[in-house]
Amino acid sequence: MPGMTCSQCGAPLEAGAVECKYCGSAVEKAAPEPVYVNPAQMPIMPYQPPTFAQNPGFYDGINPSWPIKSKTTAGLLAIFFGALGIHKFYLGKTVQGVICLLLTTTAVFAVPMWFLGIANGIEYLVQSEHNFQVKNQVRTR
Repeated sequence: MPGMTCSQCGAPLEAGAVECKYCGSAVEKAAPEPVYVNPAQMPIMPYQPPTFAQNPGFYDGINPSWPIKSKTTAGLLAIFFGALGIHKFYLGKTVQGVICLLLTTTAVFAVPMWFLGIANGIEYLVQSEHNFQVKNQVRTR
């Protein structure tokens, strides 16, 4: 407090004074001076992205109530029996399976359904586990 003056009478205050010795008013404590920190002297912390294990509330889009199905089984069923829609029945998509089955029974759509089955099988086998689970609403082990 050296160099400070009383806010009431303007008299110089002694170091450590609680009240002004001339007017008796209480000495107001001044706010501490802000300390300037040079950014060049601050330590650089490496960036560490948060992991999902650190965030227990993280939702990855996979519902625990979905049935457990194998991506490989679905892919192989689609490649070998894709024209009949067996892979759709396996994944729980009954309506799509019935549509595949009905289209295959007509001579016009039999060959294109076979190619679509192979394409679906390759798609199942190539895509990531997470994409397969979310797209087909199933869980893998």
